[in-house]
Amino acid sequence: MKKLIIAAGTGFLGKVLVNHFKNKFEEIVILTRGKSQTIDGIKYVNWNARTFSGWEKELENATVLINLAGKSVDCRYTKKNKKEILWSRIESTKILNKAVLNCKNPPKHWLNSSTSTIYRFSLDKQMDEADGEIGNDFSINVALSWEKAFFKTETPNTLKTALRTSIVLGKEGGALIPLKNLAKIGFGGKQGKGNQFISWIHEDDFANAIDFIIEKEITDIINIVSPEPIRNVDFMKKLRKTIGFPFGIPVNKFFLQIGSFFIRTETELVLKSRNVIPRKLLENGFQFKFGNLEKALKDLI
Repeated sequence: MKKLIIAAGTGFLGKVLVNHFKNKFEEIVILTRGKSQTIDGIKYVNWNARTFSGWEKELENATVLINLAGKSVDCRYTKKNKKEILWSRIESTKILNKAVLNCKNPPKHWLNSSTSTIYRFSLDKQMDEADGEIGNDFSINVALSWEKAFFKTETPNTLKTALRTSIVLGKEGGALIPLKNLAKIGFGGKQGKGNQFISWIHEDDFANAIDFIIEKEITDIINIVSPEPIRNVDFMKKLRKTIGFPFGIPVNKFFLQIGSFFIRTETELVLKSRNVIPRKLLENGFQFKFGNLEKALKDLI
């Protein structure tokens, strides 16, 4: 019997994966901070992502484990939040490593979240898995520590893949909704200088890529991004065109800093140039359904 475990699977990406895999696995178990219950055939099991409490038994005989746990980076980078961003990722990954090693019949394949933000700010070079350059700042160091916690413990009977995921565009969640709302009220111009690259992926391609990785048993690190990073100014232009709004007021760095303070987030989320490409997916023959931004936006909007 094929069994899928998704740790922290109640958020936007978890729902995308559940919707994609619901007819491909006989059993789906979601590890959640909420109460244990079964809804529409999906089993929800409580965990705190730090200690064993019975949830670890669910990993026995699992086909696939996908870990999405980690505090959202869409917040102010206060000392407290920084600590929580880091440790929510490290602790959940470490306890899952212990749980996998304790299994008599461990999951065959474990896919752990990571982030395409691990690569340096880049206007000049496209970053792939082979020769992408790692930078040095808070977000990058979190990603490095996260991957280290994942790979440091060897799991001889479980394949491991780190998913360096970019901005996922979706109908019900992700970055597209606030950007679309900004564009609808006239603030859909470039953000900052506008020359920074956005690495993005349509929610369907995100789910299809994970399905493909499982099927092909691709391990190590893999970039989950579309083949075409796009500059912020062009992204916003295509977004305005798709929603049919005639103009977009640019938002400079100063006003972004004021705005991000009031909505309790950080400007890094829109100002960092993420120039990342999916070399491994393409080399393995993955076909993108929405490799082109205009096609992706038309489908989502």
